[in-house]
Amino acid sequence: MFEEEQDNKIYNLIITRGIDQENEYGQFTEKLYSKPDFLWTESMARDYAPFGESFFEKVDVIVVLSGIYNYNQMHIDILIEKAEEFDIPILLVRPYGMEIVPEELEKKAKAVVGWNANCIVDDIRSIVSGDYDEFCDDF
Repeated sequence: MFEEEQDNKIYNLIITRGIDQENEYGQFTEKLYSKPDFLWTESMARDYAPFGESFFEKVDVIVVLSGIYNYNQMHIDILIEKAEEFDIPILLVRPYGMEIVPEELEKKAKAVVGWNANCIVDDIRSIVSGDYDEFCDDF
């Protein structure tokens, strides 16, 4: 990244978790950690239902790992409802090794991304900046 493009923002993410037979959460966070020029933190809770505006106003993007959706649908649906309620953009990540995502999730996402670390980071930055014309095409 060129110096004039350096981004010192610390992005506050919620990344879906739960039953994760393929360790998509671990693989996804590895991708984020592989980008030393991308600063991020994670807000997490066992259950997001009781949290309100004071918690969610600090969140930049909710990352939905679609590969774990079937096993964690109830919890992810609550998180998606919170995203809609508090106008938080959703980045949908394809299931690892696949290109198909659940249609109901795709409709709610600002962007859909695969597993390329550069694309993940670029799409998060584009979502937060509101530059929806700059999404990465990684498939």
